[in-house]
Amino acid sequence: MVRLSKKVEYGLIAIRHIAARPESYVVTAREIADTYHVSHELLAKVLQKMAKAALIVSHQGVYGGYTLAMNPSEITVSRIINVIEGNMPMIAQCMVEGPGSCDVFDVCTIKSPLHKVQANIDRAFESMTLSEIV
Repeated sequence: MVRLSKKVEYGLIAIRHIAARPESYVVTAREIADTYHVSHELLAKVLQKMAKAALIVSHQGVYGGYTLAMNPSEITVSRIINVIEGNMPMIAQCMVEGPGSCDVFDVCTIKSPLHKVQANIDRAFESMTLSEIV
């Protein structure tokens, strides 16, 4: 089964939380961490990555926090995951680490079907936007 990392989970929770607020509402990392009982430190790192990638805007100062940088319909789930992780999660170890990571790679009968499953998962993440999960 595809497993999203804790960082991706926190990122999706955070950006969904931000997107669900009025456009001018500035959301703090502390608000998100407290609302969902997640690690403030890890969440802050994820929010910084998303701000650096221009998915969200970081507002500095006493009333600082985060707002969306664009319309939720313009942000794909795939882009969010790629910003946080650097690539999409893979369903098989050999897809991530290559043939050397698998003792049965040369005789494996499931790698081709798994590649098809992975392609379907990738397409689903690429076609789903933030507006669909808000």
